[in-house]
Amino acid sequence: MSKVTSKLQVTIPKALASRYGIRPGDDIRFEASEEIIRVIPPEAGTSAGELDTETRLRLFDAATDRQQKREAERQPRRANKRGWTREELYGRG
Repeated sequence: MSKVTSKLQVTIPKALASRYGIRPGDDIRFEASEEIIRVIPPEAGTSAGELDTETRLRLFDAATDRQQKREAERQPRRANKRGWTREELYGRG
């Protein structure tokens, strides 16, 4: 039996993961079916460990480009004008 964490994550028992070929990094699907939830394992040949080097590098480069775009769009944090300075609070004499 698995517990749901505070982040709504569930651990798949090792025996089931081995049986259905689920590995770290695989995408699995959850489907509602009446009163149960079905866990659909990844399709054969789609896990990162089975991809050729060229495909893995292409996927990595695409992910890097997305991350750089997010970082470029992120607004820098502005200093908060509090009306006082650290030196005023912690004046040493």
